[in-house]
Amino acid sequence: MVGTVPPRTTVPLPRRPLDPDDRQRHWYENELGWRTVPGEPLRLVTGLRFDVLDVPVEAGAAALWRLGPDSPVAVRGDRMRLLVAAGSAEELPGLLDWLEWGALAPALDLVALGADGHMEAPSRPGERPVRAPLPGAGPAEGRSLPPGRSRPLQGAAVWLRPPEPGCEVEASLPTLSAVGGVGDAPDLVRLVDTVATQCHRVRLRRLCAQPLAFS
Repeated sequence: MVGTVPPRTTVPLPRRPLDPDDRQRHWYENELGWRTVPGEPLRLVTGLRFDVLDVPVEAGAAALWRLGPDSPVAVRGDRMRLLVAAGSAEELPGLLDWLEWGALAPALDLVALGADGHMEAPSRPGERPVRAPLPGAGPAEGRSLPPGRSRPLQGAAVWLRPPEPGCEVEASLPTLSAVGGVGDAPDLVRLVDTVATQCHRVRLRRLCAQPLAFS
């Protein structure tokens, strides 16, 4: 009697662990619901869930008290990125005019990122960014990169106040609708006025620090 051939079972192949870049993209897209730009380095799309005010660190640090405790803030080198409500970048020029900063706006070093823009994605909280090697040096910290992977530049962006997955990030962002409202969102008008004032002070200090030119 011929025996019955048992059905063949397929053993699933082991999954490849996600590398740091994939983990970060998964965190932003699946846990926060933020859209990222395809390719590397990892970048976040602005103008959908949030806009960004990009200012000197000194000016941004002086304005942190205008933000709510849950408002995300990132730092990259000597620049600070303050996340604000989507649409704020479009409102910024008119807002600066209304606050009587319009004439000085081009010199304030205050940049807004909104629709069709993007910002470098800061490293996921708890994940140490990989530093780039100095020119001519070997791989940083003795680690090698897979083919096709580029190493982040020195001074990579990091979260000073990271967004919290599972909570409504937009509710914590400064917005124009907070003026006269009853919600807990920070007031974008007061934030922009404070940031513009601090940017102007930073500019004046830099001008005073420059050596005098004699003819």
